[in-house]
Amino acid sequence: MEQREFGRLGRKVSVVGLGTWQLGADWGEVGEPDALAVLDAAVEAGVTFFDTADVYGDGRSEQLIGRYLRERPDAGIFVATKMGRRLPQLEENYTLDNFRAWTDRSRANLGVDTLDLVQLHCPPSPVHSSEAVFDALDTLVAEERVAAYGVSVETCAEALAAIARPGTASVQIILNPFRLKPLEEVVPAAREAGVGIIARVPLASGLLSGKYTKDTVFAENDHRTFNRHGEMFDQGETFSGVGFEEGIEAAVEFAELAPEGATPAQTALRWIVQQPGVTSVIPGARSPEQARANADAAGLPPLPDTTLDAVGDLYDRRLRARVHPRW
Repeated sequence: MEQREFGRLGRKVSVVGLGTWQLGADWGEVGEPDALAVLDAAVEAGVTFFDTADVYGDGRSEQLIGRYLRERPDAGIFVATKMGRRLPQLEENYTLDNFRAWTDRSRANLGVDTLDLVQLHCPPSPVHSSEAVFDALDTLVAEERVAAYGVSVETCAEALAAIARPGTASVQIILNPFRLKPLEEVVPAAREAGVGIIARVPLASGLLSGKYTKDTVFAENDHRTFNRHGEMFDQGETFSGVGFEEGIEAAVEFAELAPEGATPAQTALRWIVQQPGVTSVIPGARSPEQARANADAAGLPPLPDTTLDAVGDLYDRRLRARVHPRW
């Protein structure tokens, strides 16, 4: 597994990491033994980067990772967590006192003294322009509650604002073959500034896996059912903001681009890690088989220019006009 330098952190992480939202909640039920088996399969496949959040299962995802770290202290895992969604999304809730409380809770869940990386969890846009917020984040570093901080964002404008901050170590943003806008400004700006780019929602909530049809029905406790139109949180988090039926049609065409021996999901992940400036991509997995298959994408041969051009053409023809301007 290729390990890439994490910019301002001075550490390396696997180019394919593991997103662990699904181990906490909102993707259907994943039992504890299954969750731990997913973590173990990812590590055995070379993954050294886990991404989680304090609200995934109200801390369940962090706790499972903490248990795994205790059982495998030699695994060398870098854990990024997120904070900010435990209170209503108002700028005034992003305070130093709340940051201390949230990071203390995450440190307890993970069983660590210092968090490797804490990220603001898609906060309201004004937060990215707040001097007080970033002063508070700097204080967390000074107090050794966290080693570094970053921001998970919804929009390119938010990403650029975060990149401009000298203390920002990383920006986590939706990037996949159905969401190309970050490649225009965000990824180049991060690369120039030495800020890590964490690509999230890499499979467009499973659309790019090629496994679903227009008749697919997801569980009631799966966000692909209850947030399809942004009912609970930003619609961009579900299917990358692409309408389900349009996404299914585009996914059929994307699947035809997969090289021999690779699945559509692996092709999407390979496409992402090929983008200059991307540090790590964080697909989720609900089974050890999925975790291993995702990790294997890092070892695929580079996609040829003809495939890269075809991805851009697919986006322009089918999706560019359908993605909300916000994203």
